[in-house]
Amino acid sequence: MSTLSILLLIFLIMILALIALDIAMVISLVRPGDERRQLIVWKSSSYTLLGITGSLILNVIENIINNDPMTVNPFTMLGASAVIYFILLLFFKKRYGG
Repeated sequence: MSTLSILLLIFLIMILALIALDIAMVISLVRPGDERRQLIVWKSSSYTLLGITGSLILNVIENIINNDPMTVNPFTMLGASAVIYFILLLFFKKRYGG
């Protein structure tokens, strides 16, 4: 196997993992639960929104300074939000015993 095909395989695995995280994030948000689970999901969601909004604000400032048009890849933002959400979800589950 050549190096290019190995890198392509790794890239494909990463894309599939991000898609799986996105689907799991949506399922996690709509699944009902008790008050503790709702608190964990709420905190994870709000901090994820804060992180993504902060990232977008920094991107806008950078584009204004560099006088570039606003270019945001939606797949990248969706993948980043899913990763942030699940890291925070694990953190709050450990913290609140979910």
